Amino acid sequence: MWADYLLFLDADTVLLNPDTLRVLMAENRTLVAPMLDSRAAYSNFWCGVTAQGYYRRTAAYLPIRRRERRGCFAVPMVHSAFLLELRRERSGALAFHPPPPGYRGALDDILVFAAACRHAGVQMFVSNREQFGFLPVPLPSRSSLRDEAENFLHVQLEIMVKLPPAEPSPNVWVPPKVLDKLGFDEVFLINLRRRSDRRARMLRTLQELGISPKLVEAVDGRALNRSQVEALGVRMLPGYRDPFHGRPLTHGEIGCFLSHFRVWQEIAERGLQRSLVFEDDLRFEVFFRSRLTELMEQLEQAGISWDLIYLGRKRLEPAGSERAVPGVRHLLRPGYSYWSLGYVLGLSGARKLLRAEPLGKMVPVDEFLPLMFDRHPSPEYSRYFSRRDLEAFSAEPLLLFPTHYTGEPGYVSDTETPPAPPRDEL
Repeated sequence: MWADYLLFLDADTVLLNPDTLRVLMAENRTLVAPMLDSRAAYSNFWCGVTAQGYYRRTAAYLPIRRRERRGCFAVPMVHSAFLLELRRERSGALAFHPPPPGYRGALDDILVFAAACRHAGVQMFVSNREQFGFLPVPLPSRSSLRDEAENFLHVQLEIMVKLPPAEPSPNVWVPPKVLDKLGFDEVFLINLRRRSDRRARMLRTLQELGISPKLVEAVDGRALNRSQVEALGVRMLPGYRDPFHGRPLTHGEIGCFLSHFRVWQEIAERGLQRSLVFEDDLRFEVFFRSRLTELMEQLEQAGISWDLIYLGRKRLEPAGSERAVPGVRHLLRPGYSYWSLGYVLGLSGARKLLRAEPLGKMVPVDEFLPLMFDRHPSPEYSRYFSRRDLEAFSAEPLLLFPTHYTGEPGYVSDTETPPAPPRDEL
C-alpha cells in the first residue's frame, strides 16, 4: 500500500484526542503506543516481563500510569493501540504470526508480537504526554458477550465523568436505547437548575444505561432567604454543629435536605412501593444494572423487610462493625454513614422519614438518615427522634461513588456554602 505508518487499534479502545497521530509521529520511534486510561491501574503497556515473556510487576509502572512521570518510555510490551512506522527497515520483520525463531511461549498475539520486536531489535515505547483515550479492564475468559458489552459501556460512562461523551462515528449505526425504570416505580434524579452540565451528563449517562428518570428540580440553598426558610418551618436541631468544621447548617445543606424531602413526599403521595433516588454528582460502578437487579431479586426471595438501601455512601465506622445479611449476597446492615448520592427507598421508608417531622429539627440529610436507623453516634441528637426504626441496608460492594472527591480538580460542592442564619433565627 506504500503506507508510511500503520495504526493498530483493538475494537474496544476509545481514542479521544484528535492530535494522537501527530503526537505519536513526533516521538520519532519505530513503534510507540499512546497510553490509555481505564477505571483501574490497567493500561496498554507493561514495564516488565519474565524470561518467558509474561507480565512482571515493577516499581516503574505506576508512576508512568499515574502520569507522575511524563514522557516517552522504553517498555517491553505495548498492546491494544500503537503506531508502527513502516519506513524503517526493521519494521518489516515484525509479525503476529508465525512466532520468531526460538519462541517457546504461548501462541498469544501480543506475546508473539513482543517477541518479534525483541528478535528484530525494535524497542517498544509508550507515551503519556497527553490523555489519549480509554480501554476496558479485561474480563475473565468465561465472560459472556453481554458482560463484554456492559464492560465497554462502563468505559463510555467513565469518559463522561470528566470529559465530553465519546460519540460514535456518523457512519456507524447504533441501535436506539430502550429505556425502563429497572423494575422500580420511579427513578428520581435531583438536580439544581443552574447545574446544567451535571444534568446533561446524568441524563446522557442514564440513557446509555437504559434508565428512564424523572427530573426533580432541587431547592437552591443559595436562593433561600430568611422569610422563605421560616415559611417552610425549617428550624435547626438545637446544638447541631458539623462534626468536621464545627459550623451550623449551611444554606446548601438546607436546600439539599428540602430536595430529598420533596422526593419523599412525592413517594408517599403517589404510593410508590419502591423508588430509586439519584443525586447528579455520582458515577456508576461496572455492571450497575445487573448487580442492582440481582440484589433486589434476592431481597424479595429472602422475604426481608426493608425501608432504605444505600447504593453509595461514605463509611464512618470500621468495616467489621457492619453485619452481613443472611440469605442475601452483597448486602450489609450499615453503620454511621455519610452521603445521600444514591439509594433505594420504599414507601414505608418514605413514610417513616416524613413521620419524624425533620424540618423542625433539621440536620444535613446524610446525618438524618443514620439517626433514623439508630446508628448515629450522638445521643444528644438521637433524643429528638423518638422512633428510630428505619430498616436500612447497604449494597456491598457499593454500586455508586462520587464523580469527584474533596480537593480533586473539578470538585464543586453545592452544600458547603456559607452557613445559614444563626440558630435563633431558624
